[in-house]
Amino acid sequence: MVKIRLTRMGSNKQPFYRIVAADSRAPRDGRFLEILGYYDPRKDPQIINVKIERIKEWIGRGAKPTGRVEKLISKLM
Repeated sequence: MVKIRLTRMGSNKQPFYRIVAADSRAPRDGRFLEILGYYDPRKDPQIINVKIERIKEWIGRGAKPTGRVEKLISKLM
């Protein structure tokens, strides 16, 4: 099963996150299928940059977004 989720990037105490499509069995920062955008919560205002068309396509194929990703996507729509 494919999930649309966040993967942590950045250095210690300075995280930013990529929004990726990944197999649900893969580790959080492990292998992924496609990068769909990024999210930086440390900026003011927070930066959310996503490829909406690609996310819709993955959801159409049966991918499930995690709770946090759902909230981020709903802010943009």
